[in-house]
Amino acid sequence: MASWILPADVRRHLRAFYGFARLVDEIGDSYRGDRLATLDWLETETRSALKGSAAAHPLIADAAESLNDLGADPAPLFDLIEANRVDQVVASYRTFEELLGYCALSANPVGRLVLSAFGQSGADLERWSDSICTGLQLVEHWQDVGEDAIAGRVYIPGEDLDRFGVEPSELRGEGPAGPQLRSLMVFEAARARRLLDGGTPLLSRLPGRLRWAVAGFWAGGHAALDAMAAADFDVLSRPARPRRAAATRLAVGALIGTAHREGRAA
Repeated sequence: MASWILPADVRRHLRAFYGFARLVDEIGDSYRGDRLATLDWLETETRSALKGSAAAHPLIADAAESLNDLGADPAPLFDLIEANRVDQVVASYRTFEELLGYCALSANPVGRLVLSAFGQSGADLERWSDSICTGLQLVEHWQDVGEDAIAGRVYIPGEDLDRFGVEPSELRGEGPAGPQLRSLMVFEAARARRLLDGGTPLLSRLPGRLRWAVAGFWAGGHAALDAMAAADFDVLSRPARPRRAAATRLAVGALIGTAHREGRAA
């Protein structure tokens, strides 16, 4: 996240937000005690730190300091906490709309924090950022279908499993994926790609090095979907991981396309 191409102050804020997000996820995914109670503690500590009180954990202190320095909305921090509360009680989603609601808590806040670190704001920017972030989270879920299912989580909406005739138990298989599951993943990958593309206008609204950074995120999602397609959408045999060079080519292509569109508009 905190790429060397970004200004030092932006990198500092991004490191602070990333550290907070990792702390929340570690509590939600790995803490061996009462996770819900600990997430409540984290919320209380975060609210206190934002008001200037000494924080009980340095990652809370860093995130609160960055938000206060930026004068940014703290809501994304609390959305991330809420997403991990959801993870403790919800293991599957019946509809795509329900899954989007989860992404609004677990993925979109990250993009909003990134915009804050960039010193950018506005309804359009947030909408495009949300589209990219939701697309990226869906890509991650589709890459890890088998791993998630073995861990007891199914992010493919139940209505889609029914539509394509895929039993949830198939997601826990060793592979190769059957034709119905492959067809389902073609459908889900197309959804994720549309969301990524829906956020493309964000690239033209960001200045210089910030544009490059977001283009990298965007391209990484597309490269992962391309790798999935190259594996014939067999999401069970082994995870389809993109090569860095492929993502770089996509990012450069997107930025060139953006420059051309801006030139025509001028």
